[in-house]
Amino acid sequence: MKKFFAAVMAIMIFTIILPQQPLSAALVSSASTAFSLPQLPEPSPNERVVMVFSTKETPDQAELQQVVKHFPSIKIRYVFQEVFSGFSVEGKRSDLQKLEKQFPQVQYSTEASTYKADMEGSVPFIGADKMRGYFDPKGERLSGKGVKVGIIDTGIDYNHPDLNRNYKGGQDFVDGDKNPMESRNKNGPSTLHGTHVAGIIGANGVMKGVAPEAELYAYRALGPGGHGTSDQVLAAIDQAVKDHVDILNLSLGTDVNAPDLPITEALNKAVSKGVVAVTSSGNSGPNLWTVGTPGTASDAISVGASTPPMKIPFLHIKKGRVEKDMKLLPMFGGVPWGLTKTYPITYGGIGNKEDLKRVSGKIVLIQRGTITFAQKVKNAEEKGAVAVIVYNNEKGDFLGSVGKESKIPAAAMSRQDGEWLKKMIKKKSILGPTIYKEEEDRLADFSSRGPVTINWGIKPDVTAPGVKIRSTVPGGYLSLQGTSMAAPHVAGACAILKQAHPDWTPAEIKAAFMNTAKVMVNDKGQPYHTYEQGAGRIQLEAAINTGTLVMPGALSIGRLPDKLFIEKEKVLTIRNVSKQTKHYRFIPPPASAGMEFELPMPFSIEPNGEKKVTIRAERIDAFSKKKDLIDGAIFLSDGEETIRIPYLYVVNEPKYPRVMGFAVDNGKKANTIHYEVYLPGGAEEFGIALYDPESMKYLGLLDWQKKIGPGLKEKEVIFPKNIRFEQIVAVAFARTKGREDYQELTLKMVKKGS
Repeated sequence: MKKFFAAVMAIMIFTIILPQQPLSAALVSSASTAFSLPQLPEPSPNERVVMVFSTKETPDQAELQQVVKHFPSIKIRYVFQEVFSGFSVEGKRSDLQKLEKQFPQVQYSTEASTYKADMEGSVPFIGADKMRGYFDPKGERLSGKGVKVGIIDTGIDYNHPDLNRNYKGGQDFVDGDKNPMESRNKNGPSTLHGTHVAGIIGANGVMKGVAPEAELYAYRALGPGGHGTSDQVLAAIDQAVKDHVDILNLSLGTDVNAPDLPITEALNKAVSKGVVAVTSSGNSGPNLWTVGTPGTASDAISVGASTPPMKIPFLHIKKGRVEKDMKLLPMFGGVPWGLTKTYPITYGGIGNKEDLKRVSGKIVLIQRGTITFAQKVKNAEEKGAVAVIVYNNEKGDFLGSVGKESKIPAAAMSRQDGEWLKKMIKKKSILGPTIYKEEEDRLADFSSRGPVTINWGIKPDVTAPGVKIRSTVPGGYLSLQGTSMAAPHVAGACAILKQAHPDWTPAEIKAAFMNTAKVMVNDKGQPYHTYEQGAGRIQLEAAINTGTLVMPGALSIGRLPDKLFIEKEKVLTIRNVSKQTKHYRFIPPPASAGMEFELPMPFSIEPNGEKKVTIRAERIDAFSKKKDLIDGAIFLSDGEETIRIPYLYVVNEPKYPRVMGFAVDNGKKANTIHYEVYLPGGAEEFGIALYDPESMKYLGLLDWQKKIGPGLKEKEVIFPKNIRFEQIVAVAFARTKGREDYQELTLKMVKKGS
């Protein structure tokens, strides 16, 4: 049975997403006790589970009821009609397996997976405050009035004074009622994510969101702790379409970079029905190929996170001829980093109590790993430290959270800076004053990058502020960061644009933001790549006033074969939305090694008219083997404004992950397991290797195949009887053209019959 991917990322600042650990670091502490016959825990036939059934057409509910009545344990949960053909049921595992055989319309079934929910300065920054001086066709000020925005999340605290006047209703797919209130610690951990997202979109009280008069509809698909099942997310999308929402925000996602999974396809279907779908791209940056589903949906607007205007703390080190400023990323939940004095810096190892010697009155540099950030900070605080810097144990930066109980500031630092600072400290005592630099429109390090595997699409589409965003939460206000916070900026902006241009389609609204986006540059003044920032950071006022729409807003040219003289064609639709005839001409991009563009001759379009034009990309030479992603932009000018159209094409053999979404479950038979894995490009060789978790000694292969095609793969295999450990590390690997990637899992074993 196929099941949706269970590897889901939480797009919330207080949930830390740890990067994939190398095999050498994958040790576990459990002893390797031998058993007479190891096996995964056998699923009970009486266990109650939730299953999603896909059907060729929307199932007839009466017919379904007739079949289900023969199974007293089975209860119908949802019948999907708008964006997915099928239904979900709950019941005994044994009865559900029989149901699948007796309902002929079923194509495949899937056990429901768990999903998790992975301003004041940011709202004016994207131009939303200026919208109050603009008017819609009815003479109303642009504030989102009359536009319905659906929020699929953890619910909304609709009693919050900044949200209660805009809340218009919704549905709870966790408790099965009409009350989508945030979880309040009754049957599990409380939540606040959906309320924070809602405030960014449409707060209308002490705090003002992007669209303060938009109508807010809550679809609670994620329950206590931010968890929910895949059928609840599908049902929420389905209901939102039935409710005729104009805009739909999903600040959630998986870590699988694929364009063809069920939630992605459901979002594309929703867009085809007139809904503007906005998703977060994910928090797995800064590595490439990390944008996750449903942020890979081709028709949705996938949003990366940028910085609003803010003061960034830097540790300023000057010792002899050496002078260096090292960026600090303050951790959330504790005391803000606001040091103004100069303090000595010392090294505190991993942050255990025994590592922290003579740290009183000092800033302590601690390495990431082994214990939680909160424990590291607590230990340092108890020893008298004034602040903590945690440096990464892997390449790049990371997000961190320490909790409200912390009494001293804590910040994160890159591994490169941390290792350098550690060496300086060990040579001689060192002083570290904090300096603050003004910064804006930088791509957040945590923001997931593209492109998309398989179709090589450009994602994210745009960026919006997602760092230190203050918004509503139950009982007050709180600053959070993540692409979860960036997406609702765009959703609110879409509500404004929809009010201003009620006849514009989702494709036209998406194009307006991409055509007018501001290109962001890094600290060196170089533009971020197209597959990192999309078209750039949204500018609402420019989007409202644009006179031309170019669709699509970016050219994903695809992969060019190894042979020379290859031509690819892409069609653009140019629409003149102004009140006068416009005369257009294309401006070619700078010469790119091995590639040139054949662009249309100048042309004119009358008011409200449109024209389809063909862009030809031609390969005329061999490409460098050092580069596989080549991006840039072509430009369209009407003499007054110039629209930038980013492009991307792929050459050689791209270095995308060959293995994603590796998951293991019980098989139907004794001593078997069922695995599934996503292989974006297939593999010349694929297998699952087993290792001793303590020594990482190779134990054998669980499965091995050659020349396997791309896509979702699932199989039931027999577990080797000669492997007898309490825990086993399973590593799925794929090899293609000399490259190998892997993902690992730790399998817990039990005694036979236990």
